[in-house]
Amino acid sequence: MGFKCGIVGLPNVGKSTLFNALTKTAAAQAANYPFCTIEPNTGDVAVPDPRLETISRIGKSAQIVPTRLTFVDIAGLVRGASKGEGLGNQFLANIREVDAIAHVLRCFVDDDITHVENRIDPVSDAETVETELMLADLDSLERRVVPLRKKATGGDKDAKVQVRLIDGVLALLREGRPARELEVDPEERREFDMLNLLTAKPVLYVCNVEEASAATGNALSEKVAAKAKAEGAGCVVISAAIEAEIAQLSTEEQKEFLETLGLEEPGLDRLIRAGYDLLGLATYFTVGPKEARAWTIHKGTKAPQAAGVIHSDFERGFIRAQTIAFNDYVALGGEQGAKEAGKARDEGKEYVVQDGDILLFRFSG
Repeated sequence: MGFKCGIVGLPNVGKSTLFNALTKTAAAQAANYPFCTIEPNTGDVAVPDPRLETISRIGKSAQIVPTRLTFVDIAGLVRGASKGEGLGNQFLANIREVDAIAHVLRCFVDDDITHVENRIDPVSDAETVETELMLADLDSLERRVVPLRKKATGGDKDAKVQVRLIDGVLALLREGRPARELEVDPEERREFDMLNLLTAKPVLYVCNVEEASAATGNALSEKVAAKAKAEGAGCVVISAAIEAEIAQLSTEEQKEFLETLGLEEPGLDRLIRAGYDLLGLATYFTVGPKEARAWTIHKGTKAPQAAGVIHSDFERGFIRAQTIAFNDYVALGGEQGAKEAGKARDEGKEYVVQDGDILLFRFSG
């Protein structure tokens, strides 16, 4: 299980350029005019994880299978999208289908690339898009809450919970604050998620800077970082132009190119890690002669549910999980060495899987 991340932002901020670079395709047009991306383009990319190569080498695996995530390039939003401006309804519907929003903000100055509002102000751009999402949520909830109130008055317990949640969100939205700021009890999280609100989705701000600022950021990206910190949102600095160049190079050429720019890794790696942190995701591994494979779970997942990511039968028939920590697997030369050193543990149904665990599941078929 990976996650689906929607790339959003105003027109001409570099969304499609970034998408092309990330997926190494030319599926999304990167033209200098609004609405060059009409239908959402989706692309699966492998999640880079150097631990996977390490354990595959130790386990003498014939194949490496990384986990994957999906990026969705959603056409540029404009002011008035919540009222249908600029094909707004279609765009908002596409955003509803993603797990998180990567909000690309223009943090570069280039007179050759027009800005839809004729100014360079990434914080204001972010507020423009967020406002449209809030207005869309406000409209949706105000329509939904009327029949729910009637049900709640009639004694429907589920309706009472929904009305309480909706009232809490409406109060926030009317103050210009997103739904994700609502404090939700764990037992009501499912009902809250079912509201499928645009502003409930976690946000990662992607500061698209010029090449010279890729390693350090610039004054514009610093303003966005301050906004992200205040909101508890994620923030990453990327140069879409550099990522587009990197996408065309071999692995060795990439390394040399990055070194000349003072970068240790491609922006994609930072973007994925920021996305993982945002969604509270973790990775565990399985290793064998055929393949070394990475699997993505939510932090806090117990062993049977982690097994279910591989196959539902593994979860239903779960008996136990042989567990080796990544560092132990590497230090002791693999599974056999870990067993001999007493570092291969048998864990039961209540075990919470840790990031980097190497697991072998026992189950009844």
